Amino acid sequence: MKKTDPGVPVTPTVQVIERMFALINVLASKEDAISLKEISEKTGLHPSTTHRILNDLATGRFVDRPQPGNYRLGMRLLELGNLVKGRLNVRDAALVPMRELHQLIQQPVNLSMRQGDEIVYIERAYSERSGMQVVRAIGGRAPLHLTSVGKLFLAADDPQRIRAYATRTGLAGHTKNSITQLSVLERELARVRQYGEAHDNEELELGVRCMAAGIYDDQARLVAGLSISAPAGRLDEEWLPKLQATAHAISASLGNVPAKHQS
Repeated sequence: MKKTDPGVPVTPTVQVIERMFALINVLASKEDAISLKEISEKTGLHPSTTHRILNDLATGRFVDRPQPGNYRLGMRLLELGNLVKGRLNVRDAALVPMRELHQLIQQPVNLSMRQGDEIVYIERAYSERSGMQVVRAIGGRAPLHLTSVGKLFLAADDPQRIRAYATRTGLAGHTKNSITQLSVLERELARVRQYGEAHDNEELELGVRCMAAGIYDDQARLVAGLSISAPAGRLDEEWLPKLQATAHAISASLGNVPAKHQS
């Protein structure tokens, strides 16, 4: 599978999707409704094409027509935005505990969530004065099976979903330590379930090790993972109880009752 640079915008492979994005971007640039003529001019699309796509978007409530020939963003986008905002509330709950944990261990603390077959780093706590550190960029992505947090999410899946993930991704490796065989991954995930923690032993990047604990919401769903990353020789297993306590505190602030996910 071809790798993409997460910092470079990807052009949709389906032309109508690309045109739809262009139309939504134009509508987002104005607070008031915009005429079909102006939208067509700004996107460079033929008026008939613009009209057809906007009507389809209106059917799905992604676009509203306050009056004939004028368009604005629809309420469905607000509904979806609220869903995304709800998922990201974990970041607000996690930020202070993450900083406190960082003060204790003087190593970077990362908050990440699952997005498809990858984890995405959404927050971090670190200090530039702490010397050599392994700092994950916010917005950075990594395969689930190569990361400590990713293993937490895979361990929460049923066996069929794990096999489907392995088929989709091919369990591609990044280092000589990467887990690239399904049977090995299944054994690793069994350990994750047993102990409620996960590790990355130089599987994503040589010289870097990580440990992770899960963050759960009020429905006992795994919504995020908290991890510590450090140079391989400096990762201290004595940090694990502190990491778990911090993850539990964040979970509690989200309404989770620890007994629901503790074995």
